[in-house]
Amino acid sequence: MIGSIPVHIPQDFADYELIDSGNGAKLERYGTYVMSRPDPRALWKRQASSDIWAKADAEFIRMSDQSGNWHIRTRPPSPWILRYGNLSFVLKSTAFKHIGVFPEQAVNWDFLMDTIGEKPLKILNLFAYTGGATLACLAAGASVTHVDASKPSLSWATENAAASGLDGKPVRWILDDAYKFVLREGRRGNTYDGIIMDPPLFGRGSKGEVWKLTDDLVKLVTACKSILSDQPAFFLLNAYTVDLSAITLGHIAHDLIKLPGSLEYGELALKDSTSGRLLPSGIFARWRNS
Repeated sequence: MIGSIPVHIPQDFADYELIDSGNGAKLERYGTYVMSRPDPRALWKRQASSDIWAKADAEFIRMSDQSGNWHIRTRPPSPWILRYGNLSFVLKSTAFKHIGVFPEQAVNWDFLMDTIGEKPLKILNLFAYTGGATLACLAAGASVTHVDASKPSLSWATENAAASGLDGKPVRWILDDAYKFVLREGRRGNTYDGIIMDPPLFGRGSKGEVWKLTDDLVKLVTACKSILSDQPAFFLLNAYTVDLSAITLGHIAHDLIKLPGSLEYGELALKDSTSGRLLPSGIFARWRNS
């Protein structure tokens, strides 16, 4: 009999609140600032009153699948900082509705900090975006190679490290295509005690390389076999797409790691404070040597 797939929800995230969701959108509080943004998974009816939604400080109006506009009623704080424990994130509104942090990832940050436990591990973070996982690893005592193909995201990650007081920690900031970087590291004989990857459904590398998750994920994970140390501490794979399931990620992770330890796969979600409903926010697979 197949057991239930776990759903993990961030705990004790005082600076963040999912207030409500529904009708294709979510209403969130970041610090004291409230915003409404589209979310295609929120297909149900909203539970909070329309007056509460109308009071949002900002609303993202989608114009197409690729872009939209912000309707700003109240300007956000300057600087706009979100805190989780000792980690600090500089928030900014972008033309793609994102603001630089995904709160559901706090579950994975906790996993990383607990697994590292102040050991001087060598970690590779691929598709590292604005550096949430990188900050968690640095704060826990690891050294990190942070790889992303977007120069603005890389710069944003360095801002977050400075805001968290971690800019003096051992980190390499690498602007590169993830797959090409892994292949080069394999040829160089470099290895890592832990690998994190949070790939998009579709993307382009720093030199225009095309990434498609369903075509390229297994190829990348297979390449990572050559750069894992003899006794790795963990492997963490995260995704947001509806094209894959948590079970798929679990099987992919199992093919990579054939060592004793614990392998878990499941969903990440956010719980709204109006009705207690869960908003699905991603899938994950993670293994650790314990």
